[in-house]
Amino acid sequence: MRPNIVLFGDSITQESFRSGGWGASLADAYSRKGLTKPPVATTIFFGANDAALAGGTSERQHVPVEEYKENLRKIVRHLKECSPTMLIVLITPPPIDEEGRMEYARETYGEKALTLPERTNETTGVYAKGCVELARELGVRSINLWSKMQETDGWQKKYLRDGLHLTAEGNAVVFEEVVKVFKEAWLDASEMPYDFPHHSEIDGKNPEKAFQQKCL
Repeated sequence: MRPNIVLFGDSITQESFRSGGWGASLADAYSRKGLTKPPVATTIFFGANDAALAGGTSERQHVPVEEYKENLRKIVRHLKECSPTMLIVLITPPPIDEEGRMEYARETYGEKALTLPERTNETTGVYAKGCVELARELGVRSINLWSKMQETDGWQKKYLRDGLHLTAEGNAVVFEEVVKVFKEAWLDASEMPYDFPHHSEIDGKNPEKAFQQKCL
C-alpha cells in the first residue's frame, strides 16, 4: 500500500492543486512510491482566515488567536490518537501584503471597496508565532512561512498574487519547505521505491522477472 499524505487547510491549500501549486508538486514528487509499512504525513495549514481583523470586512472569518491555537491543538491530538507515528507538520499563515489586498479590493469591488484593511501583516504574525509555539509545545514540526517569505526582497508581489493567496513562486517556497521537513524526518521521495519496476528494468523476453523481484 502506498503512503498517504494528507493536507489540511483553507483556500490556500485548495489552490495548491492547481497547475504549479505546492500540493500538485508534492503529489508529483511522491507519485508511484510505496513502502512495506507506509509512513503517513499530515500538513496543517490554517491561520490566514483566522487572522482576519475583527470589525473588518472579513470579520466572519475571524477566530481569536487563542481559539485558533486550541483548534490546532485538537487537530494534532486527534491525529496523534489515530497514528502515534504520523509525521505532523504545522504551517503558519503566509505574510500579508496589505497594499496588495487593498488593490485587489479596489479591482474587485470598485467604489464599494472599503478603505480599512481586512487583514494586517502584524496581526497575522501573531498567529504565525502562536502556531510555531504550539508546534514546539506538542512536539511536532512546523514551517514558519510568515517569516521565511519575508526574507526575500519584494516578497509582496513575488509570492502573493492578491496580497494573500500564493503565486507560482510562493507555491514553490511552500513545496520546498515541506519537502525539506519531510526529508529531515523519514519521508524522502528520492529514497522511496517505486510501486512497479521502471520500464528500463523489464526484460521483454522475461517481463515477469522484474515484477517478481519488486515483490520480494
